[in-house]
Amino acid sequence: MAKYKIAWLPGDGVGVEVLEAARIILDKINLDAEYIHGDIGWNYWCTEGDALPERTINLLNNVDAALFGAITSKPVKAAAAELIPELQNKGLTYRSPIVRMRQLFDLYICLRPCKAYKGNPLNYKEGIDIVVFRENTEDLYSGVEFNPVPEKLAKTLSDLSKPFSSFKDVPLNDYAISCKINTKKGSERIIRAAFDFAKKFNRKKVTVVHKANVVRATDGLFLETAKEVAKDFPDIHLDDANIDAMTMWLLKNPFNYDVLVAPNLYGDIISDLCAQMVGGLGFGCSGNIGEKLAVFEPTHGSAPKYSGMYKVNPIATILSTKMMLDWLGENEKAVIIENAVAKVIAEGKVRTYDMGGNSSTIEMAEEIASKI
Repeated sequence: MAKYKIAWLPGDGVGVEVLEAARIILDKINLDAEYIHGDIGWNYWCTEGDALPERTINLLNNVDAALFGAITSKPVKAAAAELIPELQNKGLTYRSPIVRMRQLFDLYICLRPCKAYKGNPLNYKEGIDIVVFRENTEDLYSGVEFNPVPEKLAKTLSDLSKPFSSFKDVPLNDYAISCKINTKKGSERIIRAAFDFAKKFNRKKVTVVHKANVVRATDGLFLETAKEVAKDFPDIHLDDANIDAMTMWLLKNPFNYDVLVAPNLYGDIISDLCAQMVGGLGFGCSGNIGEKLAVFEPTHGSAPKYSGMYKVNPIATILSTKMMLDWLGENEKAVIIENAVAKVIAEGKVRTYDMGGNSSTIEMAEEIASKI
């Protein structure tokens, strides 16, 4: 019996190809694991009305970790139009399966390391090494949304916001509401995870990203919670910055930052910015981590225009695989994979199109495997 059970979730488009590349690495490293395919993605939405079928949820309840490729997502109305005829009038609403996984399994940490490997021609600056902790289950991704807005809710909000309401005289069908929901518990555990990481890896500063000067209730809660948590870590400096200023300062002084922690939406934004500074989404690895399960994925999408071409850079997925090994406690194997990735990048002999070369997804994976 294999030591580990890994849910294998290719998803859509190039997700299939980058997971194929990851399997080359896992086989070379001789991980003692059983890889169990899980149905997930756009095709299952179109044919079953569910991009994350119940059978896949059951699978995730019985594995040690999951490796996830990529998903095609479309706006609600466009998604509904692509259902098979038998499902057209069922009133089904599309929701991103990765967001559902995060909430169903309480994968509250989105961990996104952004490291500039030596020799990468896409590096903004050599030596950048920033780790982003993004709260993964709350905030504007909570899924509490209304369009059209129920009359009772609209009246309540109008009454609460007088005399500043810009929507009190707007017809109900002409506006929409997405609720930003942050809790003390949710804020505390992601902030504490960031400080624990900083302490474990001897990082000196945690920067809290917010907009508490304007979004006073929710972001104010997040910032005040950070100040409380920081008291338990006197050797780590607490810093904070508004999200708008943060996007400027990261580009101007990237070496001033170490560990960043943010509510869901801001974390999503700054992690993509940080990924671009170290090579783009071809290098953007990610872990969705809870107490009992973790799902690892590249941060890029399914890239339909490249599907079947084996063109995209698999390094983001291979580094996500390295993160999965760390989660499983296979730290030596994780280090071997990262060192192999670093060697291939530094040598520059094999490069995918985004790096200015013409190597395929599989050629890149095989070159990395040759260094293991």
